[in-house]
Amino acid sequence: MKNQKITLIRAILFCLLCAATLAIFSGTTKGLSTEWKEHLLLLIAIIVTYCLVIAFTMWEKLGRQDVGIVPNKSSFKKLATGFGIGLLMTALQPAFVLLFGHYKIDFNPHIPFQTAVFYLTLYLLVAIREELAFRSYPLFSLNYRFGLWPAQLTILVIFSLEHVAGGMTWGQAFLGPGTGALLFGFAALKTNGIALPFGLHFAWNFGQWCFGFKKETGLLQGIAEKGFENVVERNAWISYLIIMVIAILAFYFYKPKKSPEITYGQRAVTRL
Repeated sequence: MKNQKITLIRAILFCLLCAATLAIFSGTTKGLSTEWKEHLLLLIAIIVTYCLVIAFTMWEKLGRQDVGIVPNKSSFKKLATGFGIGLLMTALQPAFVLLFGHYKIDFNPHIPFQTAVFYLTLYLLVAIREELAFRSYPLFSLNYRFGLWPAQLTILVIFSLEHVAGGMTWGQAFLGPGTGALLFGFAALKTNGIALPFGLHFAWNFGQWCFGFKKETGLLQGIAEKGFENVVERNAWISYLIIMVIAILAFYFYKPKKSPEITYGQRAVTRL
């Protein structure tokens, strides 16, 4: 019981330090004139977060491979699989919204190549930072100590709260990033690493930008019929939740070929 409390405290402290890192360096880079300052902020946050992962993993007496950050011969395949699944999911959302009606999608001819590269690299860095901060040390260490659902729900709450701090409403944060946390968490635990959830996360965010589901205008532009804006927004949320629930259930019932054991302190723990 004591070891469980210590692990929980460490996991929460780790996430607080990751959030503090983002907040501190956000203030430092805010005054920069370049439009790429968010990229710089994320690069700094990734480096600091990775160092924190190493430090906390050693503190918890785990190896780097035990928290899913060591690449192996199957990592690229997992990353590509995750990316493919993410693209499929992002294509399904506008397809469902179109089926509900009062909505159409047009190509946006005013997006320069540099803008596409800007958002491609931005969402790449966002995915790296968030997978390191939420699906490596904290998720795996909590899973080893508490089991699947306590670990998943703890990270869901922390992940959602960070997005609330970033300006989302409580409902948006828990229904949006919260369900995403469950999906990425299952993907990480079932594949013993962050490669697949990273590919999934990256493709989902960039794909949503491409299809016009982000605040910024993407390669495609969704247009709701006049007077049906709220209906289309509701349908978009319904579509999102349907897709997320299907993907979560698919990963939940997925049976990995191997379940290796690690030695955690004085007791053996079976990896999911």
